[in-house]
Amino acid sequence: MKQNSTPKTSNRKLSFGLTILYEDRDIIVVDKPAGLLSIATAAEKQKTAYWVLSEYLRKKGEKRRAAVVHRLDRDTSGVMLFVKSEQLKRIMMNNWNELVTERKYITLVEGEIPEAEGTIDRPLGEDARGKMVVKENGAPSVTHWKCVGKGKGFSLLEIELETGRRNQIRAHFAWFGFPVTGDTKYGARKNPLNRLALHAETLKFYHPVTKRLMEFSSAPEKRFFAYNQTDEPA
Repeated sequence: MKQNSTPKTSNRKLSFGLTILYEDRDIIVVDKPAGLLSIATAAEKQKTAYWVLSEYLRKKGEKRRAAVVHRLDRDTSGVMLFVKSEQLKRIMMNNWNELVTERKYITLVEGEIPEAEGTIDRPLGEDARGKMVVKENGAPSVTHWKCVGKGKGFSLLEIELETGRRNQIRAHFAWFGFPVTGDTKYGARKNPLNRLALHAETLKFYHPVTKRLMEFSSAPEKRFFAYNQTDEPA
């Protein structure tokens, strides 16, 4: 593998608040805003990161098309990777654990966690309603966390995923008793940011073609850091 590379970002703004951080012949890295779907659903076909990128590539006459290799929940913001062919999509998805070396998130949770850091190692699976919950016969799921600030009934956490299950962070912290703020689906009672307080901050991976180790980051909204020991939440 070639040496680590932090490419120059483009910060090109597209519709619905999507921003291109980096683009080459094979991949596109974006900063997705909260509220934008990753891919289409039965109820929404166009207000998605996939549709925006497909239109962008079509309008500039590029023959390649965007392909999704991982997703962020609609109300989660941050760094997301697309590739430009089905072949590269298969390469990324079939070798995800080898190619993706780091996925870090920032989240604000309800409650003041007494420990400084820890790991949640609990299997996850769907319940009867399709919601992800801790289940003994579920898929192995590991979430590492570090508390970087707390006070006034909240904790600000840095999170690194060892596995990438659907809703993993949300389900794990709901089980842990510290749900992500704004996450009513997983039992949150407070919504100080008026959004799901979850942001994909860093994505580090080997480029599927050049094999360079690449790293991209996106800063969360400043409101994530408005909670500390001395000031009331904004």
